[in-house]
Amino acid sequence: MRLASAFAVTLSCALAAPALAQTAAPSDQTERSDAFTLGQIIVTAPSPTAPSITSSTLDAEAMQLFNRTSLDDAVNLMPGVSSSNSGGSRNERLINVRGFDRFQVPLSIDGIRVYLPADGRLDYGRFLTADISQVQVAKGYASVLDGPGAMGGAINLVTRTPTQAIEAEARGTLNLGREAEYSGYNLFALLGTRQDKWYAQASYTRNFTDHWDLPGSYEPTPGSAEDGGHRDLSRTEDWRVNAKVGFTPNATDEYSLNYTRQEGSKNAPLHITDPVSSQRNWSWPYWNIDSIYFLSTTALGDYGTLKTRVYRNSFDNLLSAFDDATETTQTKPRAFNSYYADTAWGGSAQLDVDVSPANRLSVAGHYRRDKHVEWQQVFPSGATEPKQTSIEETYSIAAENRLAFSPTLALTAGVSFDWRDLSKAEDYANNALIEYPLHNGKALNGQAQLNWTPDNVTSLHASISSRARFPTIFERFSSRFGGAVSSPDLKAERATNYEIGGSRDFGPLHAEAALFYSHLNDVIVAFPFLYQGQSVTQSRNLGSGNYYGGEIALTAKLANTLSLGGNYTYTHRDLDDPTNSAFQPTGVPTHKAFVWADWSPLDGLHVLPNADIASNRWTVNTAGTRYYRTGSYALANLTVNYALYRGVEVGAGVRNLFDDYYVLTDGFPEPGRSFFLSFQYKY
Repeated sequence: MRLASAFAVTLSCALAAPALAQTAAPSDQTERSDAFTLGQIIVTAPSPTAPSITSSTLDAEAMQLFNRTSLDDAVNLMPGVSSSNSGGSRNERLINVRGFDRFQVPLSIDGIRVYLPADGRLDYGRFLTADISQVQVAKGYASVLDGPGAMGGAINLVTRTPTQAIEAEARGTLNLGREAEYSGYNLFALLGTRQDKWYAQASYTRNFTDHWDLPGSYEPTPGSAEDGGHRDLSRTEDWRVNAKVGFTPNATDEYSLNYTRQEGSKNAPLHITDPVSSQRNWSWPYWNIDSIYFLSTTALGDYGTLKTRVYRNSFDNLLSAFDDATETTQTKPRAFNSYYADTAWGGSAQLDVDVSPANRLSVAGHYRRDKHVEWQQVFPSGATEPKQTSIEETYSIAAENRLAFSPTLALTAGVSFDWRDLSKAEDYANNALIEYPLHNGKALNGQAQLNWTPDNVTSLHASISSRARFPTIFERFSSRFGGAVSSPDLKAERATNYEIGGSRDFGPLHAEAALFYSHLNDVIVAFPFLYQGQSVTQSRNLGSGNYYGGEIALTAKLANTLSLGGNYTYTHRDLDDPTNSAFQPTGVPTHKAFVWADWSPLDGLHVLPNADIASNRWTVNTAGTRYYRTGSYALANLTVNYALYRGVEVGAGVRNLFDDYYVLTDGFPEPGRSFFLSFQYKY
């Protein structure tokens, strides 16, 4: 995979943005950051000299410099986080945090969880990054104050907020394929203002992919559903608008009303070797999320602070299955239209009290009500099922105490109790609407972290966290097209996470490192058995396992014109499924790295070679009968940016420079070489 070539290009060209070595963590900046502080969650803060790609945060400039326009692609820059493809007919982009998947690591926008109560299957490729100020990733230790479900960590997208009296920005990127042909575009526009007592901002971003290209070395096999060149059915379209207005009556208080709307549509490329007759022809005409939320922080005298969040979210989704790959007719029994219409209402409150100069106590409460409605139109009759409704409420109460033993040593300990009340669970089967038996759930969580900062360039920590996550409606009740039976009393999964780590500055070199270990129990697996003479499966808490590994991230500013950086992650996963002796945990590479450089030979010119590197990972064939390893790669990339004059910048770049062929999941190759041209204006 030309590993040596990728390293050579990256290191010999010498480059990456000075901002990558100079940007401070938002919590440590003396100047106002454009990160929306009301929307941040609690993560271990990096050193004041940390780069913008740290172990826990990724900033807008890094995402822009490396042209990472979707969330799955962006977080792949970070240590401990890897992205992959679900494969199959769903065409979903996935994120794993130290081996934990999308069910075990919740996603939030400004601290408001984005959740699909039916099945939890978020497609991270639908989340755009152009209007995001910062991506926060809590790994292993995710504060209980931030809400339930963070079994393996949490991801939070922090939107931008204005910092100047008048702010305007426009960006455009033209994407080109292997032969420099048009393949799509990305647009972003923002207008905002910050005044003495208030601020307002609106932004819009859009990403359109006409197609992406397979590597030139791809050779179709006889009968393959893919002939090479432009990847069939790879067209996608996404846009998002974000608006906010805030009131800042004094130096401590802030109140903000926010609205986010994102819409998407996508196709699903076909497996390159499975017979055409056996493949599903699925597409999503719409995949939409809508959210309105109010955030506040209020100082209560000199010793207390109250933070609140109130929100209403909705998710609307249409999955259409067609007769064949032309996606023009729905006349066969395999065709259908499946509709989801979900709504969530909720809120949280957190009270922080300085009990003494050395002791801060925080208590929090969370409430969420999810209403899931689904129905399906079947063919060839065209008949539509009655709507089926599930309603569930989730609660959490949490307390956390931070005790400083000295100016350099502090212990933070927290506990929470989560519970879930299911009041309705409906399905439609055998031409009848059925009611599933109701069963509630509960979970106790606990954690502690010790932080030591012996000097102003060194920070060390050790933590332990035991967290649970409740199973989805899909895991409890889905019939999997008739191949499964319900499991209403399914319990929560649990992971106990341990970590030691730290950061230190060695002159111009900033280093971060961590060792981690997680033990999983009550893992949900599909248990096979005979039911009424038919072979089916049922979700049961029978699995267990251990994840462990280490991370290291380095950044060095060697001169005014040269910065270097990179990170490496080792992840080992042992996950036991007693129902399947061949089972292997899929989707996560054992070794993963990202390296970059920034060379500025002229004022305003930045040349940024970088490389994405990963070893192979486990995958499984469509039938689920054969596990094997695939997916190693070393992808060389290059970006060149030039500031024409104040506020105006142009750029060009290439991804997968050597057009390497690699596969992350069985039967689904990743894109080959591509190019892009960019333009940016800031006022």
